[in-house]
Amino acid sequence: MTSRRRRRTRISLTSVLVVLALAVGGYALDATGVLGPDADAAAGPTAVATATVGTDSGAPEPSRASSPTVSSSTDTDAADARALLATLPVKGKAAGTGYDRTGEFGSAWIDVDHNGCDTRNDVLARDLSRIVRQGPCKVVTGTLVSPYTGATIDFVRGNTTSTLVQIDHVVALENAWRTGAQQLSQSEREALANDPSNLFAVDGRSNSQKRSGDAATWLPANTAFRCTYIEHQVTVKAKYRLWVAPAERAAMVRVLDAC
Repeated sequence: MTSRRRRRTRISLTSVLVVLALAVGGYALDATGVLGPDADAAAGPTAVATATVGTDSGAPEPSRASSPTVSSSTDTDAADARALLATLPVKGKAAGTGYDRTGEFGSAWIDVDHNGCDTRNDVLARDLSRIVRQGPCKVVTGTLVSPYTGATIDFVRGNTTSTLVQIDHVVALENAWRTGAQQLSQSEREALANDPSNLFAVDGRSNSQKRSGDAATWLPANTAFRCTYIEHQVTVKAKYRLWVAPAERAAMVRVLDAC
């Protein structure tokens, strides 16, 4: 073999050894995690997956200082509600004579917290997820999980669709009128009608079924929410110096004792 051919053979063998060494080293680095996945390939899907779609983040948030607690009730909450319920007067309901929603409790809905948005839109913005607004206040779409049934409702504002999601007064205004609100001032009644702790966005069917019912005549179909529901009723009645009827109080006690 000539010296030239021997040199070519040594060069080829050296090249193969170098390639093998690089391959083995690269595999070892990848296996130990020193080399990660391609950064651009990972960033693309991640950016899409974490993007928030459908919420106008630039719009002002409604006042949440008095927002009700929609989460699960606790033993402490129920115990506090039982103690507060024990302080409420118990007597029969007054006659409903003279009850007028607009005349006695103000127009629906007003901007009591002066944040520039009316109470209905404040509650929709608070209780719905993935909301889309038109302007700074008006909620035009969103998703509600009704606390009264657990059902999911896609809210779309419109003449035939808005009623699928309604704002319920936890203590119904007519019930309030018949259990002490007649003695409140006009401004106190308007505050009661727009108090966030007395309001839930719910499915329209439940709100229609409830009408002006109290705990003795209507409770949410979602039994897991009944403790929270009664706790809010007791809190509102105490806050606005209202009383409870005997059957109403008995129903409240039954619910709270099971919490």
